Amino acid sequence: MWRGVGFIRQVKLMVVRFVRLRGLPEEIARGVALGIFIGMTPTFGFQMVIALFLAYLLRENRLAAILGVWITNPVTAPFIYAIEYEMGRLLLNLERARLPQEFTLQAYTSLGWHVLSPLWVGGVLAGLILGALSYFLTLRILPIVKNWRVPRWPRRHWHKKIKKRNAERGTQDEP
Repeated sequence: MWRGVGFIRQVKLMVVRFVRLRGLPEEIARGVALGIFIGMTPTFGFQMVIALFLAYLLRENRLAAILGVWITNPVTAPFIYAIEYEMGRLLLNLERARLPQEFTLQAYTSLGWHVLSPLWVGGVLAGLILGALSYFLTLRILPIVKNWRVPRWPRRHWHKKIKKRNAERGTQDEP
Protein backbone atom coordinates (compact mmCIF):
# COMPACT_ATOMS: atom_id res chain seq x y z
CA MET A 1 0.00 0.00 0.00
CA TRP A 2 1.22 3.48 -0.84
CA ARG A 3 2.41 5.41 2.24
CA GLY A 4 0.97 8.70 1.00
CA VAL A 5 -2.55 7.39 1.62
CA GLY A 6 -1.97 7.62 5.38
CA PHE A 7 -0.84 11.23 5.06
CA ILE A 8 -3.84 12.11 2.89
CA ARG A 9 -6.13 10.43 5.43
CA GLN A 10 -4.57 12.48 8.24
CA VAL A 11 -5.11 15.70 6.28
CA LYS A 12 -8.76 14.77 5.71
CA LEU A 13 -9.21 14.02 9.41
CA MET A 14 -7.69 17.39 10.33
CA VAL A 15 -10.10 19.15 7.95
CA VAL A 16 -13.06 17.25 9.44
CA ARG A 17 -11.94 18.15 12.98
CA PHE A 18 -11.52 21.77 11.94
CA VAL A 19 -15.02 21.91 10.44
CA ARG A 20 -16.57 20.30 13.52
CA LEU A 21 -14.97 22.71 15.99
CA ARG A 22 -17.49 24.29 18.29
CA GLY A 23 -17.50 27.93 19.16
CA LEU A 24 -17.82 31.28 17.54
CA PRO A 25 -15.73 31.87 14.41
CA GLU A 26 -13.73 34.55 16.26
CA GLU A 27 -12.84 32.11 19.06
CA ILE A 28 -11.79 29.42 16.61
CA ALA A 29 -9.82 31.93 14.51
CA ARG A 30 -7.94 33.19 17.57
CA GLY A 31 -7.16 29.59 18.58
CA VAL A 32 -5.88 28.73 15.09
CA ALA A 33 -3.77 31.91 14.99
CA LEU A 34 -2.25 31.10 18.39
CA GLY A 35 -1.50 27.54 17.29
CA ILE A 36 0.12 28.66 14.06
CA PHE A 37 2.20 31.25 15.91
CA ILE A 38 3.44 28.56 18.33
CA GLY A 39 3.92 26.17 15.42
CA MET A 40 6.30 28.61 13.76
CA THR A 41 8.57 28.86 16.79
CA PRO A 42 11.47 26.40 17.08
CA THR A 43 9.89 24.49 19.94
CA PHE A 44 9.40 21.25 18.01
CA GLY A 45 8.26 18.49 20.33
CA PHE A 46 6.73 20.87 22.87
CA GLN A 47 4.49 22.90 20.57
CA MET A 48 1.20 21.19 21.43
CA VAL A 49 1.82 21.47 25.16
CA ILE A 50 2.76 25.15 24.85
CA ALA A 51 -0.25 25.89 22.62
CA LEU A 52 -2.62 24.06 24.96
CA PHE A 53 -1.23 25.89 27.99
CA LEU A 54 -1.38 29.33 26.33
CA ALA A 55 -4.86 28.67 24.91
CA TYR A 56 -6.00 27.72 28.41
CA LEU A 57 -4.44 30.86 29.95
CA LEU A 58 -5.81 33.15 27.23
CA ARG A 59 -9.18 31.33 27.19
CA GLU A 60 -8.98 30.58 23.49
CA ASN A 61 -10.25 27.51 21.66
CA ARG A 62 -7.78 24.82 22.76
CA LEU A 63 -8.55 22.31 20.02
CA ALA A 64 -8.17 25.01 17.35
CA ALA A 65 -4.79 25.94 18.84
CA ILE A 66 -3.64 22.32 18.74
CA LEU A 67 -4.81 21.97 15.15
CA GLY A 68 -2.95 25.16 14.22
CA VAL A 69 0.29 23.77 15.66
CA TRP A 70 0.19 20.98 13.09
CA ILE A 71 1.33 23.41 10.40
CA THR A 72 4.75 22.16 11.43
CA ASN A 73 4.88 18.40 11.28
CA PRO A 74 7.69 15.99 10.39
CA VAL A 75 7.05 16.62 6.68
CA THR A 76 6.92 20.44 6.70
CA ALA A 77 9.24 21.28 9.63
CA PRO A 78 12.58 21.06 7.77
CA PHE A 79 11.37 23.45 5.08
CA ILE A 80 9.75 25.86 7.52
CA TYR A 81 12.77 25.96 9.84
CA ALA A 82 15.17 26.44 6.92
CA ILE A 83 13.17 29.43 5.68
CA GLU A 84 12.91 30.85 9.20
CA TYR A 85 16.65 30.45 9.74
CA GLU A 86 17.39 32.33 6.52
CA MET A 87 14.92 35.10 7.40
CA GLY A 88 16.43 35.52 10.85
CA ARG A 89 19.98 35.35 9.54
CA LEU A 90 19.26 38.08 7.01
CA LEU A 91 17.51 40.27 9.60
CA LEU A 92 20.38 39.87 12.06
CA ASN A 93 22.93 40.33 9.27
CA LEU A 94 24.78 37.11 10.17
CA GLU A 95 26.79 34.75 8.04
CA ARG A 96 25.57 31.19 7.58
CA ALA A 97 26.58 28.90 10.39
CA ARG A 98 29.20 26.32 9.46
CA LEU A 99 30.07 23.08 11.16
CA PRO A 100 33.05 23.57 13.47
CA GLN A 101 36.46 22.18 12.50
CA GLU A 102 37.05 20.73 15.96
CA PHE A 103 34.65 18.58 17.93
CA THR A 104 34.61 20.28 21.31
CA LEU A 105 31.75 21.27 23.56
CA GLN A 106 32.71 24.94 23.29
CA ALA A 107 32.67 24.79 19.48
CA TYR A 108 29.18 23.28 19.41
CA THR A 109 27.89 25.65 22.10
CA SER A 110 28.90 28.65 20.01
CA LEU A 111 27.30 27.01 16.94
CA GLY A 112 24.03 26.76 18.87
CA TRP A 113 23.70 30.52 19.22
CA HIS A 114 24.56 31.07 15.56
CA VAL A 115 21.68 28.77 14.65
CA LEU A 116 19.15 29.38 17.43
CA SER A 117 19.13 33.18 17.42
CA PRO A 118 18.28 33.52 13.70
CA LEU A 119 15.84 30.62 13.99
CA TRP A 120 13.98 32.33 16.86
CA VAL A 121 13.94 35.73 15.15
CA GLY A 122 12.70 34.21 11.89
CA GLY A 123 10.23 32.00 13.74
CA VAL A 124 8.66 34.82 15.71
CA LEU A 125 8.43 37.00 12.60
CA ALA A 126 6.89 34.18 10.54
CA GLY A 127 4.58 33.33 13.44
CA LEU A 128 3.30 36.90 13.69
CA ILE A 129 2.72 37.19 9.95
CA LEU A 130 1.18 33.75 9.44
CA GLY A 131 -0.79 33.92 12.70
CA ALA A 132 -2.43 37.20 11.66
CA LEU A 133 -3.04 35.89 8.15
CA SER A 134 -4.56 32.66 9.47
CA TYR A 135 -6.83 34.61 11.82
CA PHE A 136 -8.37 36.60 8.98
CA LEU A 137 -8.53 33.61 6.62
CA THR A 138 -10.20 31.46 9.27
CA LEU A 139 -12.77 34.18 9.92
CA ARG A 140 -13.60 34.23 6.20
CA ILE A 141 -13.39 30.52 5.41
CA LEU A 142 -14.91 28.91 8.51
CA PRO A 143 -18.52 30.07 7.98
CA ILE A 144 -18.35 28.94 4.35
CA VAL A 145 -16.94 25.53 5.22
CA LYS A 146 -19.39 24.99 8.06
CA ASN A 147 -22.30 25.63 5.67
CA TRP A 148 -21.07 22.84 3.40
CA ARG A 149 -21.85 20.27 6.07
CA VAL A 150 -24.73 17.92 5.39
CA PRO A 151 -27.12 18.02 8.32
CA ARG A 152 -27.30 14.82 10.33
CA TRP A 153 -30.77 13.92 11.43
CA PRO A 154 -31.33 11.95 14.58
CA ARG A 155 -32.55 8.45 13.79
CA ARG A 156 -36.17 9.24 14.67
CA HIS A 157 -36.29 12.05 12.09
CA TRP A 158 -34.68 9.82 9.49
CA HIS A 159 -37.37 7.19 10.05
CA LYS A 160 -40.09 9.84 9.72
CA LYS A 161 -38.66 10.96 6.39
CA ILE A 162 -38.48 7.37 5.12
CA LYS A 163 -42.02 6.60 6.33
CA LYS A 164 -43.28 9.75 4.62
CA ARG A 165 -41.51 8.81 1.39
CA ASN A 166 -42.87 5.24 1.61
CA ALA A 167 -46.39 6.54 2.21
CA GLU A 168 -46.12 8.74 -0.88
CA ARG A 169 -44.86 5.80 -2.94
CA GLY A 170 -47.20 3.28 -1.38
CA THR A 171 -44.37 0.95 -0.33
CA GLN A 172 -43.51 -0.60 3.03
CA ASP A 173 -39.71 -1.09 2.78
CA GLU A 174 -37.68 -0.47 5.92
CA PRO A 175 -34.65 1.83 6.16
